[in-house]
Amino acid sequence: MNITRETDYAVRCVLYLSMNPQTVTVVEDIAREMEIPKSFLAKILQKLVKAGIVKSSRGVKGGFRLGGEPSEVNLLTVIEAIQGPLCLNICVLDSDSCSRSSFCSVHPVWVEIQRGIENKLRHYTFGRFSKEETTTRNRRSETS
Repeated sequence: MNITRETDYAVRCVLYLSMNPQTVTVVEDIAREMEIPKSFLAKILQKLVKAGIVKSSRGVKGGFRLGGEPSEVNLLTVIEAIQGPLCLNICVLDSDSCSRSSFCSVHPVWVEIQRGIENKLRHYTFGRFSKEETTTRNRRSETS
């Protein structure tokens, strides 16, 4: 499993939106604050909107906001919105892809590890991250 740059930027974007979940924010502000190329961010936001993680609104006061509560959005959801289903090994997602899956002694290990990773990523919510980020930003501003 490899977290792509696109996914990393998506995580940053969702983190930013999680810090003020009811606030509508324009692409430029997210890109500047989270150090994401604006043109790339626009494409990422389209995927996040399609997945229901982010909501968009048009018009003069348009922009993007989190689609739900930060505590309801987790790392797994964001990763899968950008990269598709996690896949440690193709046989975990599709046992028909390997003729050995039914008797392979390693297959159950791949399944166990995959489930463990998914559960761990589900555990980390943006409610948690946004609180930690706020605390970190407050400490930084106190020392500046």
